[in-house]
Amino acid sequence: MKTVVIDAGHGGTDPGASFQGSLEKNFNLSIALKVQSHLQQNYEANIIMTRTRDVNLSLSARTQRANNANADFFLSIHNNAAGGQGFESYIFNGTVSAPTRTYQNVIHDKIMNAVRSKYNIRDRGKKRANFHVLRETRMPALLLEVLFVDNASDLAKLKNPAFIEEVSIAIAQGVADALSLPRKSLPNVLYRVIAGSFKNRDNAEQRVLDLSRRGIDSFIRTATIGGDVFYRVQAGAFSEKSRADEQVVRLNNAGIRDAFIITDDESSDPVPAPTPPTPVERYTIEGETHLLAHQLDEFVRTINPRAPKLGAHYVKFGKDYGIRADVAYAQAIHETDYFRFTGVVDADQNNYAGIGATGPDNKGNSFNTPKDGVHAHIQHLYAYSSTKKIPEQYDKVDPRFDLVTRGSAKTWTQLNGKWAVPGTTYGQSIISLFIRNMNHAIEQIDKQKEELKNVIDEF
Repeated sequence: MKTVVIDAGHGGTDPGASFQGSLEKNFNLSIALKVQSHLQQNYEANIIMTRTRDVNLSLSARTQRANNANADFFLSIHNNAAGGQGFESYIFNGTVSAPTRTYQNVIHDKIMNAVRSKYNIRDRGKKRANFHVLRETRMPALLLEVLFVDNASDLAKLKNPAFIEEVSIAIAQGVADALSLPRKSLPNVLYRVIAGSFKNRDNAEQRVLDLSRRGIDSFIRTATIGGDVFYRVQAGAFSEKSRADEQVVRLNNAGIRDAFIITDDESSDPVPAPTPPTPVERYTIEGETHLLAHQLDEFVRTINPRAPKLGAHYVKFGKDYGIRADVAYAQAIHETDYFRFTGVVDADQNNYAGIGATGPDNKGNSFNTPKDGVHAHIQHLYAYSSTKKIPEQYDKVDPRFDLVTRGSAKTWTQLNGKWAVPGTTYGQSIISLFIRNMNHAIEQIDKQKEELKNVIDEF
């Protein structure tokens, strides 16, 4: 199994580039963690992070960690500054191996093919430089400069969660392609690309016609969700998710912005011999909360020490609505970048779920207090996961409650393409954060046990 080291640039007292209150170190870490998550979920590889939280780490410590691990590849993620616009990549400007040049070509091209047209990204080229992390690593190494923090247009993209998600996936897929990482087996899973879902069949037929004019074959299949019939336009079915992702990108580039991916268990259409869901797909939205309020707050503060203490609100409303509050909290972390609000939603909106937010020109809904914001988040999840009435002790606080197809998402992965569009790994990212929180809580409990044992031994 190959070992990949992912290095989130800067951190701690070293913020990197800054502009209008936005810090490079935060964007670096956000992208790096998403790259890690996508690789771990989809490929057979040993992923080592130089940092997973906001800490200062010397350049020599980063390269030494990779060298000690005898890694196969080192990837450093940064943002640019000091005038300019766009994306560029670097390898060492001295003697490098042939794989180093190949890896740069594959990963750079994968990223640009994914985001250039959709986000109007300038390709600044494949470059070489005498950077420490490129010079002192004993394996092929690549440094990415993902847009300019001090360019208004680039910064808007870096603050857009959809862009961060898509560029992170592209980086991960580029790494996987370059190193020929084996994909984790998901037997008999079929990834269907849906190029629009309509209640009116005429609209679906018009979409099929529009796609045909663009040279994309499609057909209509029906799905019953929450008692309502939808006409879905299917534009391909693939056994490999990467190919389905590529088709979504193709549709996006053709102007179809509402494309998403489903698997057979997410459709009401009859399918022969349905396969059991993968472990991630079994995580339901409704259910018991396992983490305590302080464990939620302590985890997020390992990344953002100034994060608000919202754990108690999530646990309370989660219990009253029957929603898994600890996973909902992971969703809030995902939406707000550990409550640093590096996306389009501002901290004073108390909107921890990104409700109603679609881009820089529409920052979504605002709530009077943090408690109200948490309540709206849990209630919005309740709208997706249940067809029952709101608990009688509560009023409707989610302004988009009635816009949701009730009961249309029983699991977190079924929010893919609904809560986030295209959001093909949206639910998986949430579950990954939840598992990290669980592991942190276990580590803290083990530490406390050891400390208590030492106290007992002293007597």
